[in-house]
Amino acid sequence: MANPLTPDVLVDPVVLTRTLVDIESVSRDEKVIADCVEDVLRQAPHLHTERYGNTVMARTGLGRKQRVILAGHLDTVPINGNFPSTVVDDLIYGCGTSDMKSGVALALHLAATLPEPGYDVTYLFYEAEEIESQFNGLHLVSQEHPEWLRADFAVLLEPTYGVVEAGCQGTLRARIRTHGRRAHTARAWRGVNAIHAAGEVLRRLGDYRPRTVTIDGCTYREGLNAVRIVGGVAGNVVPDECEVEVNLRFAPDRSEKQALDHVHEVFADFDIEVTDSAPGALPGLGAAPAREFLTAVGAEPAAKLGWTDVSRFAAMGIPALNYGPGDPALAHAPDEHVEIGRIRDGAATLHRWLTSYE
Repeated sequence: MANPLTPDVLVDPVVLTRTLVDIESVSRDEKVIADCVEDVLRQAPHLHTERYGNTVMARTGLGRKQRVILAGHLDTVPINGNFPSTVVDDLIYGCGTSDMKSGVALALHLAATLPEPGYDVTYLFYEAEEIESQFNGLHLVSQEHPEWLRADFAVLLEPTYGVVEAGCQGTLRARIRTHGRRAHTARAWRGVNAIHAAGEVLRRLGDYRPRTVTIDGCTYREGLNAVRIVGGVAGNVVPDECEVEVNLRFAPDRSEKQALDHVHEVFADFDIEVTDSAPGALPGLGAAPAREFLTAVGAEPAAKLGWTDVSRFAAMGIPALNYGPGDPALAHAPDEHVEIGRIRDGAATLHRWLTSYE
């Protein structure tokens, strides 16, 4: 097919948003959109462009004092009756409008139309953010092409509704198991009910009081919650095992080890299996490009209550913030949409930031 990302489309981030939304790119099926993005970036004489899998990188080489990254993922969750896009008044509806093709549009618009920014800029358009970490384009690039990620500062264009969200929470998932002894329910006294024993796990969760931590003026509230319970053998059997899956969202002042130690403290004497863990990211507001970015936005940052790929940048020693036009509350929803005004404001803010630094 002909590439829909024409020069006329690239100069308007609103039209570009809708065009990107109309290229279907559910996770693990990003080849078409990556082909289109790679094609237009290779046509820009001020950019050096490379590709790994379905992740596309383009960067300037102007010899500036500092390098910044603008990054966004190309994939979406599965379509849910919201494809292709539609426009109603000041809203663009469609899968990925908020999370995060409107953010991708800002980066692609600037990559194509801003040949001499005040910083050297690396633009990253990556695959498979919405699924398991092993497929994540940033993760794969960090393993195979870490030089692509070298920078002084990064902006991840995740949906924040035009607010700067600093750092991110860490996340840990674990299975808390209780054990018993099977018996026929007609002779229940001969068994030990593992589901009943799980009541103590739920009691501890009910009594749990989460920490609230303020770092660099950003307040992170932790949380520990049961997200799934599995147990039972048959309608006439006392069960011998029950499993409560819990999710801890922890402030970025805790390491993964400290988070795990905390889970073991809360559920002392229980069988615990960790199934997933990812570190948080500190706000990183002290970096000079971050301060310049906050000045361009003209508003104080808030804590990111959730996990994002800024954690990957932080792990490499690169301060990073979240900033994008989409509303995170609409991500993955059937009525997902983005405000046209937010797209235009975001483009103007990023342009102001990238051109004000010398």
